[in-house]
Amino acid sequence: MLLTRRALLTSAAGIAAAPALLPALGPTSEIRPGIATARTGGRQRFPNVPLLTQNGERVRFYDDLVKGKIVMINAFYATCNGICPRGTSTLREVQERLGDRVGREVFMYSLTLKPAEDTPDVLKEYAETYDVKPGWTFLTGRPEDCELLRRRLGFQLTDPKLDADTSQHTGSVLAGNEPIDRWLMCPTSIPAVEVLRGLRSLRLDVGELPPIK
Repeated sequence: MLLTRRALLTSAAGIAAAPALLPALGPTSEIRPGIATARTGGRQRFPNVPLLTQNGERVRFYDDLVKGKIVMINAFYATCNGICPRGTSTLREVQERLGDRVGREVFMYSLTLKPAEDTPDVLKEYAETYDVKPGWTFLTGRPEDCELLRRRLGFQLTDPKLDADTSQHTGSVLAGNEPIDRWLMCPTSIPAVEVLRGLRSLRLDVGELPPIK
């Protein structure tokens, strides 16, 4: 079932929670069922924390990864046996359909929820397992920095007890065009082509897509 802005997001354990898809983003409008868009009302929501990529490269989240770019960001962890594999597979299909535009016109990032476990080497192996192509970067860092990013980017549940359990995380991707300050969030449980249709609202050419059935 496609999700509306206040609809239920199903956790890995099958427990439903109902977070706003775009907390702290300001007024939202729905462009397709399950995909909400918004403006941030300012760039202060992006902490410029230091992170490490799967290749051991040191980067700053805002300055190096987000500023001036169209981006797609999701949160996951490598040992997840619930929603993460499906979400990664969906995003891998998105990357395949966008081709070499990933890394040039749009940049993909996956932030670990378990930075103490997901070292750069673990993330590199995970990316290789899914045959991830260039332009999609996997990120880890200090636990407090990763947690700050998770919350500021909206990857949280409204129930504090569920939110404290990493196995109950939301399966969502946040995408945005930073120069024009336009953002959307959608569940990775929807087909990849639906995610791609959402990206059109960010002024990204996604090419020809199959008709809606």
